[in-house]
Amino acid sequence: MGVTRPRALWPLAVANLVANIGIVVTGGAVRLTGSGLGCPTWPRCTDQSYVPHGELGVHGVIEFGNRTLTFLLAAIAIGCWVAALLARRADPSDSRPFWMATVIALGVPAQALIGGVTVLTDLNPWVVSFHLLVSMGIIGVCVWLLDVLRGPARDGSAPGVRHLAVALYAAGWLVLYLGTVVTGSGPHAGDEDSPRNGLDPLQLSQLHADGVFLFLGLMAGLALVTTGAARRAAVALLLVSLAQGTIGFVQYFTDLPIVLVGFHLLGAALVAATMTWALLATRPRSTG
Repeated sequence: MGVTRPRALWPLAVANLVANIGIVVTGGAVRLTGSGLGCPTWPRCTDQSYVPHGELGVHGVIEFGNRTLTFLLAAIAIGCWVAALLARRADPSDSRPFWMATVIALGVPAQALIGGVTVLTDLNPWVVSFHLLVSMGIIGVCVWLLDVLRGPARDGSAPGVRHLAVALYAAGWLVLYLGTVVTGSGPHAGDEDSPRNGLDPLQLSQLHADGVFLFLGLMAGLALVTTGAARRAAVALLLVSLAQGTIGFVQYFTDLPIVLVGFHLLGAALVAATMTWALLATRPRSTG
């Protein structure tokens, strides 16, 4: 028999996923508008104030607005954590949602601290890269939480298929990482005086593209050897990745317009979500 959980837990878990994808997009907007140092220090906006003043202009407003969204993210995460805690108290064996919600909730202050480090290091591209990758990891945990809550039980795919899904997931993380390194070598630093990583954008873009082709090949293979929910997840990942790859190629050959780069960031978050779904869909799931 399945467990009984608070009705609010599912919508709060969905809101967690949506909010964490949204913060990736708004964080990208900060960087793409050159507002990364709109508030030049942290945790205050300036040495004298927690809020921006007129001299900081629109960049200060944009950066401060993104910082303010962290409180919304925290409120959703705390609400989800409380609902998961109530579920565990009602049934002590139902502990997985609680621990996943705890990781997500702790991710909010952790990301705030990493974001502060990015400001204090004048948007060091390696720190910015880490900041984005942590968001991708939190998005994965959000998907995992939804998978646990969704039910019903499943047996999982054959061992060889599960190994293929693990290889696909690893390739996906390689692609996401290389994407952040490519970005760190490009023109969108978040501030005109911020450093770049000094690597060759052309060579990095080719390496990133090679990783994408490997990723696409593995997901096509997974779609062919799976059935049911696992195939639907693999096909969804394939469609999202094809759209993401198209945006990537277009933005590269059109000199990285900020609108397309923004959509590419959204696509990266969706890839992180769907590749986690594809991995989980091949694995066993209990209802307890």
